[in-house]
Amino acid sequence: MEKKPLPADDDKTEATESEIDRCLGEEGQQDSSEPAARAGWNSKIEYFLAQVGFSVGLGNVWRFPYLCHQNGGGAFLLLYVLLMLVVGIPLFFLELAAGQAIRQGSIGVWKYISPKLAGIGYSSCVVCFFVALYYNVILAWSLFYLGNSFQYPLPWEQCPKQDNITVKECEKSSATSYFWYRKALDITDSIDETGSFNTYIVCCLLAAWTIVCLGMFKGIKTSVKVMYFSSIFPYVVLFCFLVRGLMLDGALDGISYMFYPKLEIWGDIQVWRQAATQVFFALGLGFGSIIAYSSYNPKNNNCHRDAFTVSGINFLTSVLATLVVFAVLGFRAKQNITACVTSNLQKLDQLSSGLDKSLIPGFNFSDPESVTVEDYSAWFKQSGNRIPGNFTECNLEKEMQKGVEGTGLAFIAFTEAMSLLPGSPFWSALFFLMLLNLGLSTMFGTMEGILAPLTDRFKTLANNKTKLTIFSCIIGFIIGLLFTQRCGNYFVMMFDDYSATLPLIIVVVFETFSVSWLYGADRFLDDIEAMLGWRPHVIYKYLWKYICLLAMLGLLGATTIRMLITPPTYMSWNEETASEVKLEYPGWALAVLALLIIFAMMPVPVALIHAVLQDRTKQTARDTEIGQYSIVNTDDNCDTPMTDMSELDQRNGTPASLS
Repeated sequence: MEKKPLPADDDKTEATESEIDRCLGEEGQQDSSEPAARAGWNSKIEYFLAQVGFSVGLGNVWRFPYLCHQNGGGAFLLLYVLLMLVVGIPLFFLELAAGQAIRQGSIGVWKYISPKLAGIGYSSCVVCFFVALYYNVILAWSLFYLGNSFQYPLPWEQCPKQDNITVKECEKSSATSYFWYRKALDITDSIDETGSFNTYIVCCLLAAWTIVCLGMFKGIKTSVKVMYFSSIFPYVVLFCFLVRGLMLDGALDGISYMFYPKLEIWGDIQVWRQAATQVFFALGLGFGSIIAYSSYNPKNNNCHRDAFTVSGINFLTSVLATLVVFAVLGFRAKQNITACVTSNLQKLDQLSSGLDKSLIPGFNFSDPESVTVEDYSAWFKQSGNRIPGNFTECNLEKEMQKGVEGTGLAFIAFTEAMSLLPGSPFWSALFFLMLLNLGLSTMFGTMEGILAPLTDRFKTLANNKTKLTIFSCIIGFIIGLLFTQRCGNYFVMMFDDYSATLPLIIVVVFETFSVSWLYGADRFLDDIEAMLGWRPHVIYKYLWKYICLLAMLGLLGATTIRMLITPPTYMSWNEETASEVKLEYPGWALAVLALLIIFAMMPVPVALIHAVLQDRTKQTARDTEIGQYSIVNTDDNCDTPMTDMSELDQRNGTPASLS
């Protein structure tokens, strides 16, 4: 069966569609998957803000800095750039071009290329829904902290007291950890203990979904107005934090630890896996949001330049966020290490009268402020272990590694650092308002990845898009109540780690294979040439057919093997010991994990089977009809439903195939 070319010429496409509609009547119009009037961006700036706002999210602030620090600093940056150039940008360009050429959401794009591939778009919608469920809970947490930032002192600056006695859980951990786990989450000891709903978080979740609903109320026309603020404001805050952070004591120590290159990590396959996964999620591949946003572009928009520009901004934002994070965390670590050294020197001063002279340091330990961290570390390595008493190492790098990923970074480490700054409520409010806006722009893109494909595919939904938006937000809030239980944080971790990773990788593998092999990379480049007026370099053909596809298959294999070999675990909070404990998921939770992955991927085989059965049914009906009736030629230009489509194409001057 010949493959249809992508609609490269508006005039010819409209002519063909008008003739088919005239001949087939209203029935043909009802079957059309694209609404008659499709929205568009008012300007290139709006589109740009939407794409950048979607791709730049919370992961740039709290995931990328952690990976950079843990995996070789500057060496990881080079590896990330390499994978972004040879895998990330080509796949990003592929999705941009497909959406812009076909002017449909993810379902319509892959159904247009082949009806058997429609399941790819439905899988993207399911994954977007899973992500939206827990992502908005993070916005609810940000709202909760934002509301608590307008008081002095901040509620997480000091441990609370009961009957003039410091709460033991807070005393054993820290004020910021106690506030996060006990006041914000009121968390249980494991996922098996559900607990009651957290009233404050429920209210914040309702507020978060209300904001998203109001922003998406009229589609991109309203969401883009919010993005003028939500996409730009985080950069203002990051630059403010960078300037303030560089003025802090210990900031340069933190930045030097981040950028110190460890080239030996290039030999670790897990580092390659983590770098590829970060590139994959940082650009938002597979969600369908990139396709949806680009589908509102005019046909002649330079999507090739957009792919490089958005990817470049995304990477530079990650580097900027990393500088900010480690400047502030360097200050926090220096403060904690200085306090650690002071405490140890005070104990040493009390024990000095009974110590051997060879163990006594050469510096003036009776004046802790005059002792540097380096001098103390040198003495501790030489004599610290031989002195009775509980002396600690006070290591700056180990202090930097505490709570620097995900929620641990945002709600524990960074909040602790901000509480040490003069005017801490101002910086705290600024930070959590930034997190809220970062998450909000990503949520708009995620919701567009759900709503646009469905409204493009089903005309009834397109005519009731406002109702669909409101209904989706209500359903999202109701299901999201699962995450507002006392054990809700464990479900957030479960969804974040497993509901999207594997399904999205599989989706992108199917996308790459269907375009480069089934539709044909040369044909796709022909369509892009007809759309842009110039032909992209032939290197894209080989990147799509071999490099990208093999890289995604390798990432799929590495991720699957890791999930099968390493039992899925999560970090729980033990109230008695006031510390994090790594636990394995119970059997029922593993079943939920499996169902999340299966449910996300189920549309792909289901759509394939449905299309095959539908083709067989149509073929049988066509054979029967041909046996009973003869084709009647008419003198006018209208064709019967039995007319061969290739003849209709030739009559209109359009080829049936671009091969």
